[in-house]
Amino acid sequence: MKQTNLFTVLLSVLMGAIIVVSTIRMISTGFITINNLDVRTSNTAGFGSIETSGDNSKIAYEKIIQSGVIRCGYVAYPPGLIKDPNTGEITGVFPEVLEEAAKNLGLKVEWTEEVGWGTMVEGLQTKRYDIICSPVWPLSQRAKVADFTQPIYFGGAEAYVRQGDDRFDANLEILNNSKYRIATIDGEVTEAIAQRDFPKANKLSLPQLTDISQALLSVAEKKADITFVEPFVAYDFIKTNPGKIRPARPGKPIRLYANTMMLRQDDTILRRTLDNVIDELVNNGFVDQVLRKYEPFPGAFYRRAQPFELVKSE
Repeated sequence: MKQTNLFTVLLSVLMGAIIVVSTIRMISTGFITINNLDVRTSNTAGFGSIETSGDNSKIAYEKIIQSGVIRCGYVAYPPGLIKDPNTGEITGVFPEVLEEAAKNLGLKVEWTEEVGWGTMVEGLQTKRYDIICSPVWPLSQRAKVADFTQPIYFGGAEAYVRQGDDRFDANLEILNNSKYRIATIDGEVTEAIAQRDFPKANKLSLPQLTDISQALLSVAEKKADITFVEPFVAYDFIKTNPGKIRPARPGKPIRLYANTMMLRQDDTILRRTLDNVIDELVNNGFVDQVLRKYEPFPGAFYRRAQPFELVKSE
């Protein structure tokens, strides 16, 4: 009986040793398989860290190159992106710049899905589209789950109130009080500003697919005291609703952000490619040409600074 037990113990030790040696050999070669998934190991120090093989960024980029199509998710946000309600035609600053970029790369653009501010990241992560191709401000909460291209231009959000309301002209900080109400849109920058700067104020929360002009209309109709939009958005509203609203502090944006396109975090090759093409279109004057086409008044868009300085000869 003792001999049988001793034999069993020796056999177990021998099998364990074989498994350990085999594992060390597989790790030292830098390649093993776990649950049918190819895995690479870094053996620079002991067994090292484990990384999945294959470059997701390269795979995503190659799919676009092979198909010849960039699939776009987008939020209608004039004049950055304009969607004709009758024909569905897509125009605006970002579409024109992206179409030119795609042409330079030998690609086509497919306007795959209209999305909301609060759901656009989810569509990227589930790969329903490759890029958010309308203006996106790279807020920190978005940066945790997504990446962004170089800016095409910059935008600033200013405070707008009803005509004749001067309560916030001298000091916007008094807005942080429960007796005031801010018109916001779910998932949009107005919501982020209200939560960050004025947490004590009440919110009139509008659904994420609401047109940004509705926030201004809520102020005009006394449903809210104030909202925050880019000047060109307010300009269009004031043209059709004269005498209803005004800027509380003209020329003093409460936020200034880059207008970018948004991608998945691991699409680094695609991002670098788009960055290079955007830089080219900024430097050769194409972007400025498009901005002037859609700019409702001079200075409505903040341009990117040129990365050089001209030196005058003596």
